[in-house]
Amino acid sequence: MPLVESQPNAASNMYARSLLELADQQGGRAVCEEIGSELEQILELGRTDRAFGEFLSSRLIASKARGESLSRILKGRISDLTLRFLLVLNRKGRLASLPAVAASYDQLLQDKFGRVEVDIYTAETADPALLDQVRAQLGKSLGKEVVLHPYTDSRMIGGIKVQIGDQLLDASVATQLRRLADRLDVQGSSELRSRAQRLISES
Repeated sequence: MPLVESQPNAASNMYARSLLELADQQGGRAVCEEIGSELEQILELGRTDRAFGEFLSSRLIASKARGESLSRILKGRISDLTLRFLLVLNRKGRLASLPAVAASYDQLLQDKFGRVEVDIYTAETADPALLDQVRAQLGKSLGKEVVLHPYTDSRMIGGIKVQIGDQLLDASVATQLRRLADRLDVQGSSELRSRAQRLISES
């Protein structure tokens, strides 16, 4: 079965915290961020290459054989710390939980260094000046270093959508129009009711 995206939990937090502590001891922030990047690269490979994703998550592959294959595939391509960590997950039968572990690691990394990852969606490629403005405003509001990831969404009419973790701040034109229509529906119904009541009372 392929790797399944899953939310952080107690077990993933424990593994991620141990990895972050080792990375910090080894080289501080630079190594911590390098490890996070490597975890994401491995996950992305698992998402795009079905065979590799199934190799990581399959319960039919013996732990020893998978560990040997992991070493052959990844040695020299990722840091020794990341490879050793993957081998530990493999021995513990937790390699299929890598998405949750990576999500936990990313959250702990952000918390540790006062950083927050933000996805910003616009109808067309965002102007750098707009990105700088959003980054500055969010940084001031959140009190953290903001790392922006810009995306385009052709379904949007205009405006922007900002995703911070599981919170969506939607300032798109489509959403504003929908809210306006909803408001008009409610106000229209209310006005019709009040008119009917006036007619009844006057009759």
